[in-house]
Amino acid sequence: MKAIALNATLKSGPDRSKSSTGHMLDLIAAAMKKEDVDCEILTLADYDIWPGVTSGEGDGDEWPMIREKILAADILILGTPIWLGQPSSVCKRALERMDAFLGETDDRGRMPTYGRVAAVAAVGNEDGAHHVSAELYQALNDVGFSLAPNAIAYWVGEAMKSTDFIDLPETPKKVQSTIDMMVANALHLARLLARDPYPGSR
Repeated sequence: MKAIALNATLKSGPDRSKSSTGHMLDLIAAAMKKEDVDCEILTLADYDIWPGVTSGEGDGDEWPMIREKILAADILILGTPIWLGQPSSVCKRALERMDAFLGETDDRGRMPTYGRVAAVAAVGNEDGAHHVSAELYQALNDVGFSLAPNAIAYWVGEAMKSTDFIDLPETPKKVQSTIDMMVANALHLARLLARDPYPGSR
């Protein structure tokens, strides 16, 4: 099993180390490692991802490389901060580019993402994790990913306060147990699909 996590923080370069989304994805990657699963983390803001809805928008567009990594993995974790109750603009850009999968089907109507499992990570200082997961679940399922039960790990701080997830002295037990359940379920479903792929339409 192999996993890839996309960090849709607005931070890039050295500021990436201050990303609460990155911190959540590090915890998820650590949980994956306990199951002997390698989880690569890409910070999307570090790449030049052009606007569009195709798999390649021209010379200089770095999405095709990211697309290859997504399709080489069994599990995709899409991590986003919550801004104004919404997924980040960087997250939405990635989903727009995944729209291309809809038209890249095989002779049985299966998108290249069929048999791959997706899950969500969200962090923010305002309520909105359920709204964000609902948006991302729908989009990821639309473009061919499968979702296991409890396919989200999230943390939201108290409204109107300034504490970030990355600033907590320790990971709350509930957050860690949610991460562990998400990882266990995603791996279980990915293993089942690897053994018994979707048949598609005949």
